[in-house]
Amino acid sequence: MKSQIPVVLLACGSFNPITNMHLRLFEVARDHLHQTAVPELKLLCGADVLKTFQTPNLWKDAHIQEIVEKFGVVCVSRTGHNPKEYISGSPILHRYRHNIHLAREPVRNELSSTYIRRALSQGHSVKYLLPDAVISYIKDHNLYTRDSSWTDSSTQRNEGKTD
Repeated sequence: MKSQIPVVLLACGSFNPITNMHLRLFEVARDHLHQTAVPELKLLCGADVLKTFQTPNLWKDAHIQEIVEKFGVVCVSRTGHNPKEYISGSPILHRYRHNIHLAREPVRNELSSTYIRRALSQGHSVKYLLPDAVISYIKDHNLYTRDSSWTDSSTQRNEGKTD
């Protein structure tokens, strides 16, 4: 590994609830940036978020351009997603592709917040999928259970999608 440099990563996504794989994004991105010696502020995202740049009316083109032109992106691979295709399919991403770093997660990542919410609502264990503090918070606040005020309408709308 090259000499370590200061790295600031800003992440977006639902993180609802945050999983160990969400936390892993930061580790993979940091390692990638340390190996490529790129010290800067970057947007950190999974490939699923990069794909949303193509969703009509979700992101403004001006915002996408500002992010990739001024700051850049570190995109961590995700099962079922092809970030190179998303970049080549977007004129803005393609123009600033030199500022998009693709970091490969060596551990297959099929975990999603949608899966976690569904498992919790069905009373299944999520031990080792979430940090213990997150599990405690969810239990203490009665989140994602059949009895909670939360309903899994997002899971039904987004069946099969990950976040």
